[in-house]
Amino acid sequence: MPVRKRLRGSTHAVGRFPTVGFSDEADTRVEPEEEKKDELKENVCSRWFRKACWYCSRKSKEEEDLTNTVVTGVDETDENDENNENNEDTTEDKPDPGGDNDNELEALVLKVTSIDLLKGKSGQNHMAHRTQLYQSKDLIIRRGQTFQMWITLSRPYDHNTDKIHLELKIGSVPMVSKGTHVIIPLVEKLEDNRWVATVVKQEDKRLLLSVYSLPTANIGQYQLTVHTLYPNGKAIFELDPANKVSILFNPWCAEDTVFMDSEDERQEYVLNDVGLIYYGTELQIGYRTWDYGQFADGILAACFYIMEKSGTPASGWGDPINVVRIVSAMVNSVDDFGVIQGNWSGNYADGSAPTVWTGSMEILRQYHSNNGTPVRYGQCWVFAGVSTTVLRCLGIPTRTVTNYNSAHDTDVSLTTDVYLDENLNPLNNLNRDSVWNFHVWNDCWMSRPDLPAGMGGWQAVDATPQETSQGTFRCGPASLMHTAFVFAEVNSDKIYWQRNVDGTFSQIYSEKKTVGHSISTKAVGSDQRNDITHLYKHPEGTEEERIAVETACRYGTKAEAYTSPTAEDVSLQVSMEGTGPQMGRDADLTVSLKNSSSENRTVLLHSQAAVMYYTGVHKATVRRDTTDINLLPNEVKMLDWSLEYKDYKEELVDQAALMLTLSGRVKETQQVLATQYSFRLRSPDLTLKPIGKAVVGEKMTVEILFTNPLPQKLKGVLFHVEGLGLMTAQAKHYGDIDSHASVSMTVNFVPTLSGMRKLLASLDSSQLTQVHGVVSINSQSTFEELFS
Repeated sequence: MPVRKRLRGSTHAVGRFPTVGFSDEADTRVEPEEEKKDELKENVCSRWFRKACWYCSRKSKEEEDLTNTVVTGVDETDENDENNENNEDTTEDKPDPGGDNDNELEALVLKVTSIDLLKGKSGQNHMAHRTQLYQSKDLIIRRGQTFQMWITLSRPYDHNTDKIHLELKIGSVPMVSKGTHVIIPLVEKLEDNRWVATVVKQEDKRLLLSVYSLPTANIGQYQLTVHTLYPNGKAIFELDPANKVSILFNPWCAEDTVFMDSEDERQEYVLNDVGLIYYGTELQIGYRTWDYGQFADGILAACFYIMEKSGTPASGWGDPINVVRIVSAMVNSVDDFGVIQGNWSGNYADGSAPTVWTGSMEILRQYHSNNGTPVRYGQCWVFAGVSTTVLRCLGIPTRTVTNYNSAHDTDVSLTTDVYLDENLNPLNNLNRDSVWNFHVWNDCWMSRPDLPAGMGGWQAVDATPQETSQGTFRCGPASLMHTAFVFAEVNSDKIYWQRNVDGTFSQIYSEKKTVGHSISTKAVGSDQRNDITHLYKHPEGTEEERIAVETACRYGTKAEAYTSPTAEDVSLQVSMEGTGPQMGRDADLTVSLKNSSSENRTVLLHSQAAVMYYTGVHKATVRRDTTDINLLPNEVKMLDWSLEYKDYKEELVDQAALMLTLSGRVKETQQVLATQYSFRLRSPDLTLKPIGKAVVGEKMTVEILFTNPLPQKLKGVLFHVEGLGLMTAQAKHYGDIDSHASVSMTVNFVPTLSGMRKLLASLDSSQLTQVHGVVSINSQSTFEELFS
């Protein structure tokens, strides 16, 4: 490779390598006393002869240049070299009668002729750093570990006279003080408190180096250069785009703040690229398979792009707290043109319905390839699924978490408030607090040196844009039991307020066990559901739980909400048979009233059925009733309640969620009864049947079967199919499907990865959503793959 010679007067490189222990001054300056002696020795004739004779002049100039900087690479040009194309030597090309001298000079130069970062997926670096699954051509390492690399030199390395150091740079303005310009000296023995490298093996002109990275290093994609210093000059291996080093967090390193000591949990929360996301209601828990695909081609590049697009300096990317905050803000498009645009309107004509997505890969690739244009559309499980992908990809242990009956407290009261009119009918214009049937967020694992002891471990992170944090739509990382917004989501009481004649409101009832149930995540190492409610709150009804809630609420905006409880002798409950009503059929529930007193009780019961968004927001009321109920002493009365299909079919929105609100007053005691019961209409599943044997590189077929459960035609049906290692995401327009008709469709694909894989499919139409299916496919390796 060409070598550029720098004139003696240049000071461009002065001070660039403060920690290496040498400087340009030592190489280029001669002591004043020695200069004077040299001048005395040189007479006038010799000076004239040197100027007049071209050969002597050239020889003298070459001797002088040996003491100056020898540099390669476009990043080291002087201002005077800007017009010198291709970084050519600034000296004029002339015939060289002194070829033997040039050969001797060339023999002294120590240049790096090539670098081998040992980037093979089955090589030592990727296997040791557990990064062999990444579909990337770059070297990917985890911080706090050593990695190895070969460098080939122009001549054998002499450890007595030669010096070598490495440099890593990241960001627009790399700085040593910010950890974005890393200088790595060559030392005799590796140290664990700074970036260093040592020679492990020397084979003639080749050196095998072992490099240690700090466990606090900034994550990101670095550019690597190698600098050599030899007795009469120095050189830099020119910048090569292939020499990029991607550095990730390291849950296997005890000194890293994301360290996790369980190997089973590391396998699940860092390395598992397929998971389950739960949805539905507390009594109708559903789940869908989600392709996280954090190792897929282009995903790591997309994650680094998200970090860069956030506008935050790379100097802050070494702290997982900061990185999680960046991701929490950037996954939603609000404020900063992040990855996904949220939409809860039910109108997705100019994008994809949130229920169509079956994984994160297509979303992240689309965002990256479109230069940061937000992808349309997502809702909470999409935000959470993408967040899991990004954070696992960067090395932070992460899981996707679903909370049922999740409160959204809008007025910082730490209560969920329901307002009723004089006749106990809901005042929808005032009911801004809502209880989502389910809400999905993330937990991330890290220590919290910035917080009091005991607050490390799982931290809640919510990328769904609900409320701002320091002016940005993000939430977390927050210790599970110690953040107001998260606390309200899982702990708040539901307070009922009735409007008085003068327009004021009085508290008439409170429900203490309605919020924050069955908090769910995929179990470690299996597809079972793991209930982690106990990590977020004390058991319902315990003294610890009551103290926590009431103490917290005293610091909210409705401290007066908690008054002394009154006697209650009539109770009200709603129940559902089996797994609940199905889409396209009548919805049947049972209302139970119990009189625990020894006297008659009369209840005037109001009921209202409404179609709801899964977020608890009211869409449309589809039925209202008022009933007088007489209860004998100690009587339990069961009432059948039914909502016909014709009453709700025109109003349904995503998730097919409904809510029954019951409120009443006991005539004899003025006791108030109130409850809200959310349920969903179950959608059918897609059935996927593989046809033939799955072999990597060979075409195979899967049949998708579906039966329309509705007594009406489905219009514009869209199938969405993808599978990590099987096929990239594809959307297939099917057309219309008649009422109660059964259809089948075949999909052809060629598996690219061996092992057990999952093919995911979803169906979407304006009349029916949240229809999906999954099948496991065991792809066999070909003979060529086994022995390649």
